[in-house]
Amino acid sequence: MTNIYEQGLARNQANYAPLTPLSLLSRVERVYPDHPAVIHGKLCYSWRQTTERCRRLASALVKRGIGRGDTVAIIAPNTPAIFEAHFGVPMAGAILNALNIRLDAATLSFILEHGEAKAVITDSEFSPLMRSVLENASRDLLVIDVHDPEGPGGESIGQINYDDFLASGDPDFEISLPDDEWDAISLNYTSGTTGNPKGVVYHHRGAYLNAISNIVGWNMAHHPVYLWTLPMFHCNGWCFPWTLAALGGTSICLRNVSAGAIFSAIAEKQVSHFCGAPIILNLLVNAKDSERKSFSHPVNVMTAAAPPPPSVLTAMEEDGFKMTHVYGLTETYGPAVICAWHPDWNSLPPEDQANTKARQGVPYHALEDLQILDPETMEPVTPNATDLGETMFRGNIVMKGYLKNEVATKEAFAGGWFHSGDLGVMHPDQYIQLKDRSKDIIISGGENISSIEIEDTLYRHKDVLEAAVVAKSDPHWGEVPCAFVTLRNNSQTTPAELIDFCRTQLAKFKIPKHIIFEDLPKTSTGKIQKFKLRERAEAQ
Repeated sequence: MTNIYEQGLARNQANYAPLTPLSLLSRVERVYPDHPAVIHGKLCYSWRQTTERCRRLASALVKRGIGRGDTVAIIAPNTPAIFEAHFGVPMAGAILNALNIRLDAATLSFILEHGEAKAVITDSEFSPLMRSVLENASRDLLVIDVHDPEGPGGESIGQINYDDFLASGDPDFEISLPDDEWDAISLNYTSGTTGNPKGVVYHHRGAYLNAISNIVGWNMAHHPVYLWTLPMFHCNGWCFPWTLAALGGTSICLRNVSAGAIFSAIAEKQVSHFCGAPIILNLLVNAKDSERKSFSHPVNVMTAAAPPPPSVLTAMEEDGFKMTHVYGLTETYGPAVICAWHPDWNSLPPEDQANTKARQGVPYHALEDLQILDPETMEPVTPNATDLGETMFRGNIVMKGYLKNEVATKEAFAGGWFHSGDLGVMHPDQYIQLKDRSKDIIISGGENISSIEIEDTLYRHKDVLEAAVVAKSDPHWGEVPCAFVTLRNNSQTTPAELIDFCRTQLAKFKIPKHIIFEDLPKTSTGKIQKFKLRERAEAQ
């Protein structure tokens, strides 16, 4: 039988457009052209000016032969350049690869090679690091230097300065939509469980939908004043560059995060929203009186990463911050789960409120489904807040997959769900709560650290017989790596010497903060029992 709703009702330009954050930029330029978009020190760009700069960036890239399917990398702190790249690069049809500024040269070299970058925009603060990276590049890259007036300075290592590059672009370059909303918009690398990171590919549709979900989930009004404490290189700033375009918001760039800088921005710029890992919360809770500035307006804070201790959430609320707890992964465009608040919970005692808010919660509006499933049977666990299962996601804000890694992609999507590797429980009210991470990933200051990568490094030391690394709770970083090591007979190596050895092999944030010498507990089959090591780490 013919479906009457398909007769003469074809998709066309009048009734269909692919979802993309680029349309949000077109709208804000039209509706709020003179509203401030980006403030950075003495710089202040309106949405008209920001859109023109994004057009110029896209045009300049296209003029140099960079377009559809090409990768453009950027390494920069939270400055106008990286904000503009979130629009200008995809406007050219290219894919944005925002690089983690904390990574070492070897890892950055791998990422640029694996992602097949054709251009890299580099803040001059990182010129020494990037010079080392580029010396090992297997292909010629277009290198664009950013000399930020708020930065510490640095040498030029590229062919052209960022401002000159923009000047070469067309300010009237057309903002065209992608051919397909499934087209890639960005590439983000995650540590995974191995030393080499995996490239997570986002599409235009997911980026658009999560940008809108941020608005609905956080109950954001138009014209928020958003402070960039969350790095824009992390899951594309949880999609908030695109959220701010949708709302005609103002970005307050913060090149270097400190308690004093955050309090000053809140008081002087009337910041209404910011995101950050628990390390940011600890920074504010433990701020000195000399760093604090009073404010009377509401400040909304979204936090994720390792679950923040209820005591920290309570302290933040007492200091005047309205807390929202979210959870997600690089593979889910950042936040995909939110602890949606019920008004009747306001009557709970403060400690109970904090414990309730510390749960991860329920699906974001654009996430189709979220479940705690038995990974063997793929059946839901009993929602009794006790039975453990694996947290699994399904929907439009799940990645396309891992770049050039079909095996890992297939494993991640087995059974029609994205397998997070995070173990949790389902509460009777359908709110989830994480309990452990089966991937052995350590989340320190919002950054993923592979325990296996640290173990591999320790095993390179001549005196190390066995090594196992687990997460240890830390009041400042949330979690830090704690290594348990069995030394070879007659070794006189000290923990300090092993830490120094790791310092020569790993990025600074990956170096173990604690090293404990002892025999490792094992099962009858020889598998190291990491759950026992976690207990010992917490007891230290």
